[in-house]
Amino acid sequence: MALPLHPDALLSAMLATADAVSDCLFVVGRPPQVEVYGRLRAVDVPELGILEPAHIQAIAEHVVGENARLWAQLRETGSCDTSYALLNVARFRVNVFRQNGALAAVMRRLPTQIPSLDGLHLPPVLKQVVKEKTGLVFVTGATGNGKTTTLAAMLNELNMTEDLHVVTLEDPIEFLHGHRRSTFSQRELGKDFPDFASGLRAAMRQAPKVILVGEIRDRETMEIALTAAETGHVVYATLHTISAALSVNRILGFFLRDEEEQIRQRLADVLRYIVSQRLVPRVNGGRHLVTEVMGSSLRTREAIELGESEVRNLHEIIEANSPAGWHSFEQSLLAAFKAGKVTEETAMLYCIDKNTMRRELDAAKKTLFPPEDSGTGLRLDPLGLRV
Repeated sequence: MALPLHPDALLSAMLATADAVSDCLFVVGRPPQVEVYGRLRAVDVPELGILEPAHIQAIAEHVVGENARLWAQLRETGSCDTSYALLNVARFRVNVFRQNGALAAVMRRLPTQIPSLDGLHLPPVLKQVVKEKTGLVFVTGATGNGKTTTLAAMLNELNMTEDLHVVTLEDPIEFLHGHRRSTFSQRELGKDFPDFASGLRAAMRQAPKVILVGEIRDRETMEIALTAAETGHVVYATLHTISAALSVNRILGFFLRDEEEQIRQRLADVLRYIVSQRLVPRVNGGRHLVTEVMGSSLRTREAIELGESEVRNLHEIIEANSPAGWHSFEQSLLAAFKAGKVTEETAMLYCIDKNTMRRELDAAKKTLFPPEDSGTGLRLDPLGLRV
């Protein structure tokens, strides 16, 4: 059955259902769906109803077009990524994939305006992060938690304050940075370079001061990123990890066990910051950003080089460095709870150290909601007797 309306008209109708649509989903056996503040909503399109395989095939053919590389990737790996622009309306990051023998598609809406650190209410310490001149800076978190948006805001800060050449390697390009004080060379996987490793290797010959790697996916790319950081570049990259400690373990996991000692030494020398983030439900609807930030110090370098132990715990080191702007997820969630932005249940659900979080929440509740006088009229005399 042919798609009863043009794919662009369908997308426009879906975006019009809410102001905060983040994703458009097309899955066989379901109506078109949008995600709004982390929740899926079905979209009633009278002339369409439930999606059939032919409908999604038509959407995929329209979005992917005649790109032979992407169709080959879809056949060989079961999915492909691309970008798509709905003229004068929105841009999308698109993933077309196979499920249960049919095609499906998810289209992530991309903001058209470059975000700022202040506009996103990101931790003030990020203005210090972008002043780093060499080393590795990781922004980590699960898919859909705003890593790309945070990186765009950080690059925007550089664009407003520094005279630099910035080379980005992206899959696909999500934010188009105009040339202000900095000069941007934005390269897209598949169009401008074949894979992240070769793109990063080439970037080191393109006279950049800052290199953005959309995602480090393999050992070779991580090895080149370490080398780039060691040779005087700042490398920004993302990882799909949920904390600083797990990010360090993930990096080490790219390499063989007999290489671990050397990699620990190299990583301790070049790692500058790890910014981890999560979007959690807000009390009055929407989502609230909570973060963890770890920088570089003698103690973090020691913990990375020698490994964590009872006396070298990255979580404790982070919390002890709050005067420098570092903070754990627990500290971020506790501040949001005290401000009335998230519930106690949300804080417990999204924290990492649940025992610490429980104690901190109980202490906070005693301060925020002190117990009322029981009204019995009883009191203690100096001898401890009721009178």
